[in-house]
Amino acid sequence: MSDRYESGMRVRRAVLGDDHVDRAEDNKTEFDAPFQRLITEAAWGNVWGSGRINARERSMLTLALLAALGNFEEIPMHIRATANTGASKEDVLEAFQHVAIYAGVPRANQALKLAKQTYAEMEAEEG
Repeated sequence: MSDRYESGMRVRRAVLGDDHVDRAEDNKTEFDAPFQRLITEAAWGNVWGSGRINARERSMLTLALLAALGNFEEIPMHIRATANTGASKEDVLEAFQHVAIYAGVPRANQALKLAKQTYAEMEAEEG
């Protein structure tokens, strides 16, 4: 494996957690292996691993972009990742309020709905 892949996998595990990454790796097939390598190297190795901004800030940016573009299916995964990135509930709310103004209230509203559901699930799992 390349250095970028190894670096990306370390960052991916740090942000998403071993359980999530292990499930993704277990479900990887010959068909999607090149895609998984691409996102591990590019998203996690290059972007998340750049060190230019911290994980909290990157988490907030990622959630805002997912919401603004209507990519709601990944919001719960990235809400869960906030437990590892240091982005607080207040940070997430601020990111989604920014989305409301610059990308539309319906998208921010849907993102907030998913965040609330995911936080409730996380709290129930804790306890």
